[in-house]
Amino acid sequence: MTTREVLRIRRRFRGPERSANGGYTAGLVGTRLGATGDAVPQVTLRMPPPLRTDLELTTSDGNAVLRAPGETVVALAEPVSTDVLGDAVIDPVQYDEARAAESAYRGLRNHPFPGCYACGPENDHGLHLRPGLLGDGRTACTWTPAPALAESGDLVDPVHLWAALDCPGGWSIDLDGRPSVLGRMTACIDARPQLGEPCVIMGRKLGEDGRKTFTATTLYDSDGRIVARAKHTWILVDPALFN
Repeated sequence: MTTREVLRIRRRFRGPERSANGGYTAGLVGTRLGATGDAVPQVTLRMPPPLRTDLELTTSDGNAVLRAPGETVVALAEPVSTDVLGDAVIDPVQYDEARAAESAYRGLRNHPFPGCYACGPENDHGLHLRPGLLGDGRTACTWTPAPALAESGDLVDPVHLWAALDCPGGWSIDLDGRPSVLGRMTACIDARPQLGEPCVIMGRKLGEDGRKTFTATTLYDSDGRIVARAKHTWILVDPALFN
C-alpha cells in the first residue's frame, strides 16, 4: 500500500538559515516508516531540505521518500538491521554533571548555524540543547521537553526525539572549526519521555573518513533508562553556502 501527503517545514524547524534541521527532517520521514521487528529506519538526506515549500512524502511497504517540486528527492528512509545501532549506546552521566557540561557548549560563542532548531542560541522556539564536551570526548546536555512538543497527550512526539538526537552527536565534532551538516541518520525510539521530564542526552564521535564524520547519541529519561538512540553521518560543508 502506498500513501501520499504534502508537508511544509516551517522556519522554526530550520538548521542552517535557508534549510530545515537535518534531524527534524529525518524524523518526519523516518517516523512514517517506523520500526518493525529487528529493523529500524535509516534516513539519507540527498539535499538541503527546503523550508516553506510543498513537499510530497510517499510511504510504501519498503521505504518513505520526501520529494521537492520537480520530483527531486530530498530524503529517503529505508529499513536497516538494529545491529547498526550496536555501538550507539553511550554511557550516561548524572543530570547535574550534564547540566555542568553545558557551560562548555561551544555553539554559544561560534555556531555555524545559530538558528538551528535543536541547538541554535538564536532560535527562540527551538529545543535549546547545549551539548558540551566532557573530558573523555563525550558530549552531555540536559533536555526538558516543552508542552509544544506533543500534538496530543503528555508524551513527546517522535519527530522531536529525532531532532533531539541530532546535534549532541554533531558537537562531539569540532563543529565551529569543521562545520558539517547531517547526511544520514539511523534512529530507534525505545520509549517517549513525558513533557516536562528532565532528560540527559549523550553524544560521541565514532570516526572520520575524509569529509565524513560518524557520531552517535543516546537519550536517557529521568530514571536513567534509555529512551532512544541514533547514529549519524555528517558531511563537511562551507556554511556560507547554507546561510
